[in-house]
Amino acid sequence: MSVAIKVENLSKAYHLGQIGTGTISNDLARWYANIRGTEDPFLKVGETNVRDSIGTSNIVWSLKDINFEIQQGEAVGIIGRNGAGKSTLLKILSKITAPTTGKISGRGRIASLLEVGTGFHPELSGRENIFLNGAILGMRKKEIQHKLQEIIDFSGIERYIDTPVKRYSSGMYVRLAFAVAAYLESEILIVDEVLAVGDAEFQKKCLGKMNEVSKGEGRTVLFVSHNMSAIQKLCKKAILLENGHITFNGQTDKAIEKYIKITKASKSIYEIPIPLTIDEIHAYAHQLRIEDLNGELLKEIPVGLPWQIVVEFIVNKPTSHFIIAIGINNSLETNVRTSWSEEQYMQAGRYTAIFQQNDLILATDTYYVTVGLSSYERSIQYLENIATFTVSDALYSGLDKTIIRTTGTGIILNPMRIKILRN
Repeated sequence: MSVAIKVENLSKAYHLGQIGTGTISNDLARWYANIRGTEDPFLKVGETNVRDSIGTSNIVWSLKDINFEIQQGEAVGIIGRNGAGKSTLLKILSKITAPTTGKISGRGRIASLLEVGTGFHPELSGRENIFLNGAILGMRKKEIQHKLQEIIDFSGIERYIDTPVKRYSSGMYVRLAFAVAAYLESEILIVDEVLAVGDAEFQKKCLGKMNEVSKGEGRTVLFVSHNMSAIQKLCKKAILLENGHITFNGQTDKAIEKYIKITKASKSIYEIPIPLTIDEIHAYAHQLRIEDLNGELLKEIPVGLPWQIVVEFIVNKPTSHFIIAIGINNSLETNVRTSWSEEQYMQAGRYTAIFQQNDLILATDTYYVTVGLSSYERSIQYLENIATFTVSDALYSGLDKTIIRTTGTGIILNPMRIKILRN
């Protein structure tokens, strides 16, 4: 089996803020180095791509010292958290952007589907864009005509095929773009996260087609997705990126296992500012944590992993009918769960409230946590969107699929179990 793609010492640096070097002579020196293929003389050693910390330089390495080989006919998944460098890598492989250092060698034509509308001329019709993309790949008109009806049938937008694509919805764009990339003759197919724009039925159809072109036609497929089940179904191998570095390259199951460990290692602990009127209020929360049931802090929760929200709070004055509650809203600001403790008399002291969810029922999304402390007599403290967490498509190895019960909106069907402990 021959090598389809070989990447050697690949790095990509981005210059934050002002792009020029400061003088025309230095800009010309940079340009001359670029056309000679030598290293940028003004590129200082910068920092890794860590989004949640403040850097000390204006150079960020989106990718750093990337090396791998992909054999012809392999389907390889590329996974990692947002900002890990996945899309940058695909853009370099697709020759949309150039690497800062390193080189890529490949065998065959590349068809890529990276962003909605990429490679399409908005003023041309769908049919005309099919011929345009085929010509870019070096295909003759007769070859494109031979594939034309298959592309139209697969996309499912025959009624609009002679309409300018600028009038297409994002879903129609993706349908046609994937059909073009999959059916026109290319040896390497590169697909980014854009399939998430399509409906579930079309996503399933696309995965089936990618599996067909890889196993049946011997074409190489590179697939980026946060949907770990899709990666598992399609790819036998996967590359895990973290902060611009390859941290694993091998079997898909092991790559996903390491990816889950990365998400669990992302600490999620929120210190809540102490109220200025501390002497006047009856109680206040001072810390919130999102954990698994073993107390390990989480920021991204894999599908099926039991989890809990822990709120540390202080009762200043004895309070009757005390209640602590949490609300969880999704990214559309729709409330998907409100849970509260039973009312009780609270002595002054330090307490921990644990809101426990043993079965993950939330759909994949970003969620925001609101905390409220109150009694029948008064509202004590209200903290809106004080914390956030993400439910990811990574599959938890201990998942029993029979316990997953969801609705289309992701509303929790089982109540959270709540307990209050005095510290």
